[in-house]
Amino acid sequence: MCIKVKPVVSLDEANAMRFVARHTSVPVPKVYCAFVHKGAAYLVMSKMRGKMAWDGWQTRTEESKSVVLAQLRQMVTELRSVTPPDGSSVGCVGGGPFCDCRLPSKLLWGPFATTRDFHEALANGADLNTDYAGLPDDVQELFKFYRQSDNQLVLTHGDLSSLNILVEGDNVTGIVDWETAGWLPPYWEYTCTKYVNPVNEFWAAEVDKFLEPMPYELKMERVRQKYFGAL
Repeated sequence: MCIKVKPVVSLDEANAMRFVARHTSVPVPKVYCAFVHKGAAYLVMSKMRGKMAWDGWQTRTEESKSVVLAQLRQMVTELRSVTPPDGSSVGCVGGGPFCDCRLPSKLLWGPFATTRDFHEALANGADLNTDYAGLPDDVQELFKFYRQSDNQLVLTHGDLSSLNILVEGDNVTGIVDWETAGWLPPYWEYTCTKYVNPVNEFWAAEVDKFLEPMPYELKMERVRQKYFGAL
């Protein structure tokens, strides 16, 4: 058993893990209880077997890596097979705001009724219908991409770092840290996972092996970061 304490008044991470456990076979911690006390959220959950994939990854054989990545690919496919509940918006699994400390200016975002509303928020509230004079070409391209996006949402972990994937031998035993999970556009998992912290730099080369490569969407995300705030 382990206890996670977070300085936020939200039980969304616990709700996300319960939802994933109920609707998929993806291995997640079992939540025994979750509550808010004195401005902090407490999650009491099972301690999963295994160690972080980060630990020893670079000394694994290519065959061993392939076995692990194939399991991750199947787990992502299973997550994406879950149909959003009727009326789902861009937000956390339960329908409220989703948490992402990597986005600029605030911790909680949304919920947004449409993907377009979400994109306008990412662009600091810019009206995507407005023809802004003098915008750089890459920003115009970003806004065009945002306007063309549909409202498809998929179940997203939001931080599939090697630090959040547990392995034992060649078996994936758990995926942890679901605080950024939610219903988000299909590209969000990929563009978030491609940005890695210094401890995890090697992981960027592995992402395309378990997530569908989305180079254009990644290009657009880099434009967003350049002008509207970095992850």
